[in-house]
Amino acid sequence: MSDKVNPDTRSSTDETAGTDGAELAGAEQQVPDMHAKSAPVDRDVDGPLDESEANPVRPYVDLGGVKILPREGLHLRLEIEEGSKRVVAIGLDYAGSTLQVQPFAAPRSSGLWQEIRAQIADQIAKQGGSTTPREGPFGPELVAEIPVAAGQGPAGTTRLARFIGVDGPRWFLRGVIAGEGAINPEAAAQIEDLFRSIVVVRGSAPMPPRDLIPLRMPATPAGKPEPTGT
Repeated sequence: MSDKVNPDTRSSTDETAGTDGAELAGAEQQVPDMHAKSAPVDRDVDGPLDESEANPVRPYVDLGGVKILPREGLHLRLEIEEGSKRVVAIGLDYAGSTLQVQPFAAPRSSGLWQEIRAQIADQIAKQGGSTTPREGPFGPELVAEIPVAAGQGPAGTTRLARFIGVDGPRWFLRGVIAGEGAINPEAAAQIEDLFRSIVVVRGSAPMPPRDLIPLRMPATPAGKPEPTGT
């Protein structure tokens, strides 16, 4: 588990030979802006929210870089990096699904999700898996078929996961959905609602883009997390 989003992996090919100026201009207009923010149009109202947008009186569980709104049936896990003993991700088990979340620092005026999706697809391909891009409730997402690690299931089996991401003000929130939320629309709606309820606490301290916003044990007893190693 890394505490920094992987660096850029870019490639280019010359596909302009034999085209006139009008055709080239049209092609350029169709190229997506890799630095544009990617987020639902209602993000500042329906979430995921920035700390400045959240209701201060709601009973959130404070985990440092994120706040989680408790709900019946929700189980919280802290994923701990073995060497440093730092919290590097938050695991949420809910409605037959799992949701892993990580908040990262991001530039003020540009986003990270456009480039990170390509990096995730490349990493999964190197593991022998595959990814399918699609439009989801938070914008572009990846549906991944990932080989199961040796000893965790029969040889040759795979598991499904959805990689989702939202660019906020000076932060990027990445989520990985597995279990029923990756295959069942009704379960997906419940885990997506949980993702929307998350509040990201970026803080005012300078941080390089793509660095993990520090996470920690909850400040209130409501969380009762179960630490896990990564």
